[in-house]
Amino acid sequence: MEFTVVENGGVCSPKGYRAAGVTAGLKPSGQPDLAMLVSDAPAVVAASFTSNLFAAAPVEWDRKIVRQETPVRAVVVNSGVANACTGVQGAQDAKVMASYAAEKLGIAAEEVLVSSTGVIGKMLPMDIIRHGIDLAVESLSTDANQKAARAIMTTDTAEKRIAVKMTIGGKEITIGAMTKGAGMIAPQMTLCTSHPRQATMLAYFTTDAAISRNALQDALGRALDNSFNRIVVDGDTSTNDTMVVMANGLAGNAEIHRESPELDEFAAALEYCAQYLAKAMVLDGEGVSKFVELRVFGAIDDASARQVAEAIARSPLCKTAWYGQDPNWGRILCAAGYSKVPFKPTQVDLDFDDVPIVRSGLAAPGTTDEEMAAVLKNRSFRVKLCIGQGPGRFVLWTCDLTHDYVKINADYHT
Repeated sequence: MEFTVVENGGVCSPKGYRAAGVTAGLKPSGQPDLAMLVSDAPAVVAASFTSNLFAAAPVEWDRKIVRQETPVRAVVVNSGVANACTGVQGAQDAKVMASYAAEKLGIAAEEVLVSSTGVIGKMLPMDIIRHGIDLAVESLSTDANQKAARAIMTTDTAEKRIAVKMTIGGKEITIGAMTKGAGMIAPQMTLCTSHPRQATMLAYFTTDAAISRNALQDALGRALDNSFNRIVVDGDTSTNDTMVVMANGLAGNAEIHRESPELDEFAAALEYCAQYLAKAMVLDGEGVSKFVELRVFGAIDDASARQVAEAIARSPLCKTAWYGQDPNWGRILCAAGYSKVPFKPTQVDLDFDDVPIVRSGLAAPGTTDEEMAAVLKNRSFRVKLCIGQGPGRFVLWTCDLTHDYVKINADYHT
């Protein structure tokens, strides 16, 4: 499958999408804090949301809309206030946010999704939200990739966006995307369907492809499983995690269905965009100085490999060792050992990049601390752990834990 990355791409890159990023006044810093995304034609939508029991009011609104299986025309996103743990009033505010945007756009409230990110437990200042929506509607543009991506940021240091083009069925199809997330990142999102299955990170994908809802859900599920559900910054699953994919069909291709051979091509491009953005989130994690690709293999099955990988990625001792460039490999084995996945310690091997660290559960003969530390000095490196039990494997992207992370989160609320 061949596709081309679009220069300066984002959610406006596909046909028929406009966006805006404005300063409504939610952030004391005066930075942009409200984004709007609009499709000129009704769009098929697929989505996934947080598995956190304290799902935010916007998540609950969006779940209801997506389950209706009706087309969507717009998304409104505010940053600075999460509208989570806000009860009945929060639910009403999410509905008003959608309804007010719909009124200004001349569409139905049920065609508008909403998202919020920021401090939990505070009510949305609806006068500021309405003001921001007014500004966004007035400034909608096909050239707002950067503005929209910046407006959804909280502790992010840079906007995260991408777009790719490909040819399917003789028609040029584009996928655009933007995401935010730097802290409270360990997404465990589930698909939202009429029969649901079991950082805030916010991710929005647009495409002009004509594709059925079921096929779009399948593509989203594949992309999600191989991207956002494989990252851990700090081990916290947010109340507001959201991934939305909109497809308005304006590329004019023959509609892609579950049985279409073109679905694999489309899904691969969507997965590429999602992986790019997921890795960008880890690299831009709060205070992050190290990007770690964690590969666990030799487990009984993939689920067991994932369980081991997540235990390591969530360990403060492992993460602080990576920050300190300290080759304290015992912390990695310790985390694997308490993961509750059965294996024989005498069959465990560990490498940092291609440097042997552990063989058969013991320090690899001939490898010095200096050789191990040299790997950990790199901005990015790979940790490979084999537990010698079977064919199961899992790849996860994570990072270190730094002084800056503690400072950012100690001061975040105030």
